[in-house]
Amino acid sequence: MCHYFGYTRQAFYKQRIHKATTLAEEQKILAAVIEIRKRQPMIGARKIQYLLRQQRKQLGICIGRDQLFGLLREHQLLIWPNKKYVKTTNSYHRFHKYRNLIKELDITKPNQVYVADITYLTLVDGFCYLSLMTDLFSRKIVGYCLSQSLGIDGCLTALKMALKGVAHPANLIHHSDRGIQYCSQAYVELLNKHQVKISMTEQNHVYENAVAERINGILKTEFLLGETLTSFKVAQRLVAEAIRIYNSERPHLSLNYQTPDEVHGVDHQPPLAPLSNLVTETGESNINGSSSVDNAKVINTESTSYPQQKGGFQHISECLKLLKLDNFQIIST
Repeated sequence: MCHYFGYTRQAFYKQRIHKATTLAEEQKILAAVIEIRKRQPMIGARKIQYLLRQQRKQLGICIGRDQLFGLLREHQLLIWPNKKYVKTTNSYHRFHKYRNLIKELDITKPNQVYVADITYLTLVDGFCYLSLMTDLFSRKIVGYCLSQSLGIDGCLTALKMALKGVAHPANLIHHSDRGIQYCSQAYVELLNKHQVKISMTEQNHVYENAVAERINGILKTEFLLGETLTSFKVAQRLVAEAIRIYNSERPHLSLNYQTPDEVHGVDHQPPLAPLSNLVTETGESNINGSSSVDNAKVINTESTSYPQQKGGFQHISECLKLLKLDNFQIIST
């Protein structure tokens, strides 16, 4: 048979062995990708390639960028960005607005500049609000609080948590947008009490606080916080675990593929408060004044699968088990 097609028997069997070896290697790579996606469901292909290089000795396989992208594309494991923006900043208020101190500042070390922002999470019956404090140099989330309202309490709790990890607050700059929470008397008084310098965006606040906005996007897209959650309690548990994994496991391209914890250093580790201390329950509020949810995906207890083309794996329950949420899964409504 080989003679009629112009091939030697040696070439025929060599090709068969090569095909079988390649298939086995691809299965190993896919299994490793799924393991990574269990912890970080929406992590991109470039960061996956870096993590696979770290496991090269264990896997016994080295895969290039283009080959990995092709393999993920073939199995519908590429992540497609979902761009949307909802404004949660109210900058039309009577409080004093501060100038931007970091516009041309050279950021050289941790605990030099903290950037603050608020993002919303969608619940079946409304919204809740996540206040974040991030170190601008290391990208580490140093303080956070989940609240049921857009009041000042959540921001104050996140700030107090962040300040616990700062030995010399007088050397710190706090940067935020001009939202009423960050300009309010109680918030400014707490910053002044610790002699923290205050910096705020001036014109295009989204671009002048880009790192804080980027962290919001990472948590919502890569850690599923952008999906519709069944309850505030579920949101608390997801937020706490997502931030822990983000700080300690997710490599950053801007940090030369190091994690925020590695860049921040053990000497700068703030003590994280128990989950019960991170939550404020000061009323029912949402962005649009409505609690309806249309065409959403909901974390629930009655379904089994998640679309491959977006989440990158078939069963989100595999991820949620490792997030200690094995009783919850995602469904499309």
